[in-house]
Amino acid sequence: MNRNLPVNASRIAEDIVALAEITEPGHPWTRRAFSPFFLEGRTYLEARMKAAGLETRMDAAGNLIGRRTGRKPWLGTIMLGSHSDTVPDGGRFDGIAGVIAALEVARALSDQSIELEHDLEIVDFLAEEVSIFGVSCIGSRGMTGQLPEAWLSRVSGDLDLAGGIARVGGEPGVLQQQKRPDIAGFLELHIEQGPVLEAERKDIGIVTAISGITRIEIAVEGRADHAGTTPMDRRADALVAASQLVLDIRNAAAELAKTPGHFAATVGEFRIEPNAANVVPSKVVLLIDGRAEIRADMEAFCRWLDGHVEKLATAYGVTIATPNRVSENQPTPGDAGLLSALEAACERVGAKHRRMASGAGHDTAWIAKVAPAAMIFVPCRGGRSHCADEWADNDDIALGAAVLFEAVREMDKDLKREKVDGTHTG
Repeated sequence: MNRNLPVNASRIAEDIVALAEITEPGHPWTRRAFSPFFLEGRTYLEARMKAAGLETRMDAAGNLIGRRTGRKPWLGTIMLGSHSDTVPDGGRFDGIAGVIAALEVARALSDQSIELEHDLEIVDFLAEEVSIFGVSCIGSRGMTGQLPEAWLSRVSGDLDLAGGIARVGGEPGVLQQQKRPDIAGFLELHIEQGPVLEAERKDIGIVTAISGITRIEIAVEGRADHAGTTPMDRRADALVAASQLVLDIRNAAAELAKTPGHFAATVGEFRIEPNAANVVPSKVVLLIDGRAEIRADMEAFCRWLDGHVEKLATAYGVTIATPNRVSENQPTPGDAGLLSALEAACERVGAKHRRMASGAGHDTAWIAKVAPAAMIFVPCRGGRSHCADEWADNDDIALGAAVLFEAVREMDKDLKREKVDGTHTG
């Protein structure tokens, strides 16, 4: 990379390599939240934050925070961050790149003796990935008063979530009272986890929205019969009907994906009863994971699905209950003012960029519910993520950190003006 960037690429690489070495033996790049390796990684991060001159603390939700005081703290806090936990056998960059890029922004500001008007906080959010307690984004939900109190009683082995948060240094007893009205703006850098930037040779993806996620369970009821003696034309085979449904879901999603706005639908869970070689399947339960940038697309898909299962049940002589939406999150748009600031920052550092949606969930989605928030993507090789082969070039991460650096400086001026005159661009 032949760019004169305001950040130090070598420091970024050093930190990412050091964290990669803190992993479960025999499971490369595995550092799950609440594990001893996660705590070791946190110890490393806290030391690096302190070395950068940041004042560190753990909030009630177990988020590790490094703070750099501004000239006018009453203006609020500009926040940067991501997460340092991984999925099993996960990756060296998912979340980690965002934490280290954020830390590098703080170091670069100090290197250049730049004092911000706002306070700056660098955050390693607790348990963005699905944790041992079966829930995700624990830190970002908890920081902003959005963690369901019932979750604290979720159990893994002999530990409940409340105990897990306490183990990492949080305070579950006061968690429900925690709020952050001081957040003036939040930015997150993340690897794309998809192939678009690499294929289009773009440096930066400016995330217009984080797709909403809808999970839909469908039960197909047929009739169990002897697989050898029941004539083919006298069967109510639940698996045959369900298999057709999977193909139809794929085709319907592919058509919606051709329209403006990100859309995807996947049947990722599939259970068969009685699951015996010599019995006609009597029941199939499948779970659809649907992702939509535009809410109207998801509603259209659900309306199609409700009508389609009725037709399918008649055609195959089975019973299909009305699809059950077991969970649902709305799409989260990026703040318009911050998106513009990120585009301007890309222009200043010479980064080729494009707007795009995120099909994956991120901590940004929860911060965005209480404060202006946006995020950027950097390319990853082959679009691979959540696997040991996940890779992002350090030059790409450094360029993303430079974009954050420039955006923070612009936010420091723009958000101050908004505080004074009461306007808001989001």
